[in-house]
Amino acid sequence: MSTPVHKLFDLSGRTALVTGGSRGLGLQIAEALGEAGAKILLTSRKAADLEEAAAALQAKGIDTRWVAADASQPAEIAKVVDEALQRLGHIDILVNNAGATWGAPAEDYPLEAWDKVMNLNIRSIFLMSQAVGKCSMIPRRQGRIINIASIAGLAGSGSGIEFIAYGTSKGAVVNFTRTLAGEWGEHGITVNALAPGFFPSKMTKGVLETHGADTLAAHAPLRRLGDDDDLKGAALLFASPAGKHITGQILAVDGGVSAVISGG
Repeated sequence: MSTPVHKLFDLSGRTALVTGGSRGLGLQIAEALGEAGAKILLTSRKAADLEEAAAALQAKGIDTRWVAADASQPAEIAKVVDEALQRLGHIDILVNNAGATWGAPAEDYPLEAWDKVMNLNIRSIFLMSQAVGKCSMIPRRQGRIINIASIAGLAGSGSGIEFIAYGTSKGAVVNFTRTLAGEWGEHGITVNALAPGFFPSKMTKGVLETHGADTLAAHAPLRRLGDDDDLKGAALLFASPAGKHITGQILAVDGGVSAVISGG
């Protein structure tokens, strides 16, 4: 007999660690997983933001905890994983969402900015996945890893949008996802990525102000930007039993932009 559909998307009894979870896309994904029944542990740098985010999720009846840490620092990553295991017992779902950007022309791009973006956007994902896999998922022979890439990692940005490090790092996230999926499939771990298009957020504020929301939306076949619900269904698919036979995949959630731009 097949499984009833509502049970395929049920995360009751599961646990989820969400990096960059205090706002924006990370908080949206945490809310989706929590509403499906998962216990949530949020992490980001600022305790005040985490406390506010956790309170908002708790008000919705979601079992939520948090720990403040800088995901660009290896020692901080180890601390997060240790605390997650102490508070949750194990980690079923890891959402690697923490990220940064920095806008400057490639010819003048500061090395400090390059290193900052690379350390947070790709090195921290490797280190967090490695720690969670080694300490929880591999021994238990199960786990779901969801990396947050970007359509900026699927094709070049063209003129006018200057984020050479961001686009490069997100391209690395795409192939990291595929490579890790191939290596860890034998442990019962799925590794997938979401590639959002433009969503209004603190990170995209500069681009939105420079180019205008209407102009950016006009490039999408659906003629809109992402909203507070648009990542929830895709994240839940990758995190739940419904996605148990899906791994190594990059799902663009972008209103169709990547379908009509060369390289997508």
